Amino acid sequence: MSCEKCNNPLATEMYAELGAFIDALPEKRGALISVLHRAQAIFGYLPKEVQEYVGQKLNIPTAQVYGVVSFYSFFTMEPKGKYPISVCLGTACYVRGADRVLDAFKNELGIEVGQTTSDGKFSLDALRCVGACGLAPVVMIGDKVYGRINTAEQVKEIIAEYQE
Repeated sequence: MSCEKCNNPLATEMYAELGAFIDALPEKRGALISVLHRAQAIFGYLPKEVQEYVGQKLNIPTAQVYGVVSFYSFFTMEPKGKYPISVCLGTACYVRGADRVLDAFKNELGIEVGQTTSDGKFSLDALRCVGACGLAPVVMIGDKVYGRINTAEQVKEIIAEYQE
């Protein structure tokens, strides 16, 4: 499966990029997780069609691909916003008010955890630990880490950085 039959040149290009990555692997056996990471980097998420394509290219059942995608929390089958926001709810962050920070993001963006704003700009998730406990509470937007976030005003300032 690829996107040769679809009328979306960008999708065709993305499938071609993923296919080239898989074809360049010296050993396809045991490469599923690295292929899924690359696929998610290319597509932004892992819909059914991408999982089927990966399975075909690696010669493994789609059910096995789905099993890995659904097991690991890093992988997502739903599109994320342009700016994915993750609020750490690990112990250190939680005791320092991460639940209030999460509530401030929900109120400011008008979405719940696991949702994306209607304009596709922001998505909101909670995670267990980012490993930056000394900066608690911690928020990540993409790969950028924000530490010691504990007021609604800080949340508004962070969101404002990404408004265009």
